[in-house]
Amino acid sequence: MNDGASTATSEPISTKPMERAGKRGLWGWMFFDWAAQPFFTVVTTFIFGPYVVSRLADDPATGQSAWAFGVAAAGLIIAVLSPVLGSIADQSGRKKPWIAGFAVLKVAMLLTLWFAAPGASLVWVVAAFAIATIAAEFSIVFNDSMLPRIATAEQAGRVSNTAWGLGYAGGLIVLAFTIALLAANPESGRTLIGIEPLFGLDPAEGEDARITGPMAAIWYLIFILPMFLFTPDAKRRKLKLGSAVRGGLAELRSTWTEVKRQPGIARFLAARMIYQDGVNALIALGGTYAAALFLWPVMEIGIFGIILNLTAIPGCLLAARLDKTLGSKKLVIGSVCLLFIAALGIVSTKAGSTLFGVIPLSTDDSGGLFGTAAEKAYILYGLLIGLTFGPVQASSRAWMARSVPEEEAGRWFGFYALSGRATSFLAPLLVGIVTTVSGSAALGMSVILLFLIIGFAIAVRTPYPAADPQTLLRIG
Repeated sequence: MNDGASTATSEPISTKPMERAGKRGLWGWMFFDWAAQPFFTVVTTFIFGPYVVSRLADDPATGQSAWAFGVAAAGLIIAVLSPVLGSIADQSGRKKPWIAGFAVLKVAMLLTLWFAAPGASLVWVVAAFAIATIAAEFSIVFNDSMLPRIATAEQAGRVSNTAWGLGYAGGLIVLAFTIALLAANPESGRTLIGIEPLFGLDPAEGEDARITGPMAAIWYLIFILPMFLFTPDAKRRKLKLGSAVRGGLAELRSTWTEVKRQPGIARFLAARMIYQDGVNALIALGGTYAAALFLWPVMEIGIFGIILNLTAIPGCLLAARLDKTLGSKKLVIGSVCLLFIAALGIVSTKAGSTLFGVIPLSTDDSGGLFGTAAEKAYILYGLLIGLTFGPVQASSRAWMARSVPEEEAGRWFGFYALSGRATSFLAPLLVGIVTTVSGSAALGMSVILLFLIIGFAIAVRTPYPAADPQTLLRIG
């Protein structure tokens, strides 16, 4: 596969089926999502991100631009290095050491977020978040590449969607803990259940939001252990690091050549690259956009996040069943379509109307949670996002797993990560630029719609599976 650059991959491909993981191994792998998701839930989307936009920035537009540029910078680095690291990992064999190394970096950056007090430099706070994002995504590359090895093609969709559902459950638990016990109402000084924040946290200093970094770090450290203990890794190949790097780069070039000769794979990767950009931007910026639009405090934005996650869990569990009968492609296409409708609703909602004025809304405010009609409309669109943004990602992962050789999943999932991140900096970058130039956060968020509709159009014309894995082996 790599033109003889490494003896590890120049050996004949065995036709003997690989040894699969047992129940403990599969659950260990799925618990990686449970461990990883709270970072994206409470730090990126619903608690810390909105805090940065609303409290650390001078105004919401500036905050959204800075956060978007941070997401874009992380996405660019991930796009460049993910396929390289995936190929190098294939050469060295084992994936767990890479996951462990990036876990250390991720945890270190999350711990620093505690020091992001009001008045702190927006630059270093966004930089620390971006580095944590890079480490988190690189870990996901190596974890995802284990799926074809531990699960059969028939199991892949169910296992992937179940893992994604577990992830949302983990994020929901951490988010609910934050809202119930840590985040206080600015007026009453009490949490959602009517008590003072635990550990003496001071909401005026943003401590209820800043604590989410260390919390996500501790949660991650504890719950990645089942994967390390029970999920089988590939055998270590006796290659020095230099040989693994040279072999990995050669394999990357070979993979790129194969992608160009496989129109189905190329089309799938292009479709995912574009629609995933829209999904990533919607997830990363949706919470901050709501916080700025409605001036929601930490408690209210957290409750919004709980509602989305409560919807996401059954959405993933339902998709786990439907993936086997309908196939991953249909789930992906349907999910992207529904996400487009939801995003359209979000960017078109303002104080007195939604869907660009087609549906008028009352401007009366009940004074309670989500007291205006516009806020309730936003919640409805959020429910649609919660229902679909898990399946679109989990079934994309299963679509890829069904399309590539299990023996070389690392390099293919490196390209898969590339397709999810190659232009992932572009969507938030354009959101940031349009928001800065126009001064309108809604106009900036409208950029996401383009990515979703173009990705949808390409995915519809993509075969399923995208390629025959045995054909790829024969070409190699």
